[in-house]
Formats: sequence, C-alpha cells, structure tokens
Amino acid sequence: MTATLTIERLGHRGDGVARGPVFIAYALPGEIVEAEVQGERGRLLALQSASPDRIAPFCPHFTVCGGCAVQHLAESAYRAWKRGLVVEALAQAHVEAPVAELVDAHGAGRRRVVLHARAGRLGFAEARAHAIVDLDACPILVPALNAALPAARALEKQLRGLGKPLDFALTATSTGIDCDIRGAGRVDERMRLRLAELAADFDLARLAIHGDVVVERRAPLVRFGRAEVAPPPGAFLQATGAADEALSALVRQGLAGARRVVDLFSGCGTFALALADMAAIEAYDSDKPAVAALDRAARRTPGLKPARALARDLFHRPLLPDELQPFDAAVFDPPRVGALEQVRRLAGARLKRIVGVSCNPATFARDAAILIAGGFRLSAVTPVDQFRHSAHVELVGVFQR
Repeated sequence: MTATLTIERLGHRGDGVARGPVFIAYALPGEIVEAEVQGERGRLLALQSASPDRIAPFCPHFTVCGGCAVQHLAESAYRAWKRGLVVEALAQAHVEAPVAELVDAHGAGRRRVVLHARAGRLGFAEARAHAIVDLDACPILVPALNAALPAARALEKQLRGLGKPLDFALTATSTGIDCDIRGAGRVDERMRLRLAELAADFDLARLAIHGDVVVERRAPLVRFGRAEVAPPPGAFLQATGAADEALSALVRQGLAGARRVVDLFSGCGTFALALADMAAIEAYDSDKPAVAALDRAARRTPGLKPARALARDLFHRPLLPDELQPFDAAVFDPPRVGALEQVRRLAGARLKRIVGVSCNPATFARDAAILIAGGFRLSAVTPVDQFRHSAHVELVGVFQR
C-alpha cells in the first residue's frame, strides 16, 4: 500500500516515525513523504516536503549500506537526537540525572572494523538485508583501515575455495594492522604459509584465524594512559582512539581522589591502565587473553601504582560485597546486556563512588535504577559519540553516596 505520511519524530534506530507507528528509514521529522507501507515498516518513495535539517550524505553507499543510519541529518539536530536517546532511556527507567551535551569522539575515524566476505564481495551488510555491499573505501574509517582493504581482499581470494562465509576483523594499531579471520575454521599448513606470505606482502602487523596467530611480524600496540598494550587477536577496543581519551578522562574525573579502584569488565585495560597512575587497581574480566595482556602491560610500565588483573566471569560469579570491601571506588564497562548481577552486588557494597560506562542506554538505565535504590545518587551522565552517523551512543555515569 502506498500512503502519504507526516513524520513526527526520529526513532531510536534513526528511522522517521509516522503515526501508527510506521517506521520509515531515511525520513526526518516534519517531512511529508510518500511511502510503500507494509505493517509497521515503510519504504521511502518520494519527499513531498523536506525537512530544513536534511543535508546531502557524504558517502555514495548511504541508504544501501547498513552501517550508517543518519548521514542526512544536520549536525545540531543530530546531536540533539543522540543526546535524546540517553535522556529517553533514563526517563523510561524513572531515573533522574543531569545529562550533559554530547561529546564528539569520532576523531580520525573508526580504528576497528569487521568486514564480511560473501561470494567474492567484501564489505558491510546492506541495510536490513544479508547481501554484502562491496566497498572500495569507507569514509568513517581511519585511513589505515581503508588502506588495508586490498590486504583483506587478497586474503579472501586465497580462502575463497573453502566455500565458507568469512569475516575479517581489522584493527589499526600504532604498529600496523591486526587482522583476525573468522569463519575459516582450521586450515592446513600450506594455506597458513600462503596467508603468512600475504601478511608480509601487505605489511600486516599480525594475522590470526579465530584468535590462533598465523604470523606476528610485530606486536600490535595500543596505548592506555602510560601503558602500551598488545591486545589478543580480535580483542574488544573502543571504536575510536578519541573515544579512549574522552571516556578515560571522564572516568578519571569521576574517580578523582580514589585510592583503591576495582575495574569490572576491564578488557585489555582501557580504564585500569588509565587509572593506574593515580590509584591502586584490581581488574576483572572473563576474557583470559585480554586479562593477560593487561597484566603484561601493567608489569612493563614504570611509574604505575599496584595493578592486578584477574580472570573471572562476572555474569556468573560477580564480586560480592565482602570482596568489594577493600575498594573505595569502582568502574564497570559491561557488554550491551549490562551488568545486572554485578550491579546488584555493587549496590550492597560500601563503595563511595562508582562510574558506569555503557554502549546501551537502556541497560545502563536499568542498572542505574538498582544502584539508586541501593543508596547511590546518579550525579552526572555524559553521552559520548564514537559511533557517528549510527544509532549507537556511549555514555559515562557517575554515582555517589
């Protein structure tokens, strides 16, 4: 069915929302559009009246590639929408807190990316589809990642005979590109040798398959505070270097004066190592290789206060209030599902301050409500935009007793 609709607001995924509701990708509030409507979804056919906030997208793949949702939205409206995602999530959980203006943390661009390879095509999935948009460049990536696309194509061509869908996790580090190939399964020694030769041809720092290192020509390094860390293949890092700096600065500010800090869901040490020059640190994460990388970096970096890193599944074995007794402050940065069980224990501990970092405002708001019920006050929330042009937003919240 074709209908003429007025767009009332921008949804949390970046779609225009008309009364119904009907969700229409790439439509903006205030616009009158013609759309092909099926149930709650509409496909934009034509604009009858365009929003003054509509701008020309900068990428030729926009509206086909599923990576970006709102390249067509002017800066001021974009910033208000991104901040509003956090405000709305807190309101829905009945959490009251001041929300600062959006911090731009795009910097030089995304330093890590996962490219999908299917049937000789390499790139990102189409919007709301499984087909792959074949990319020659992506304008939101750091230049080093765009320069690494030929390497990924050469590796894909070498592995194409396996007949398997492949993913290439690429990370730009200070010493070169780190590449972890996923989906290939085990390959024979002849293939590993050929892949190692390609890594040398394209000057990759390291090449791995499912975390199993094929060749490490030099250690891939990233800096957290004073420390340089060699993360394991495919390790989680903040999407941009600028986000590392912005988030770490907010965490340090929120924990200023703390003497003993526990870092929960620490990963490779984004916050633990950034804090270790001002406080003694104990860091926990379920990813054993990441914990080992954090520990090595802490031991090799002079001038840090005592820092311990321990492997522990905080979803199934959260630290208990008695175990949290030695600390006066905590920072937690869980996956998108949040930190429900660990937060319940934090709420019962005698900590003075907690800083929560999250890439999901909804689960953060749920967890914040638990801490508030336990006697904490959410004194500040800062949205941080490291996923520019997407519907994702990071945030930092500071809790105090």
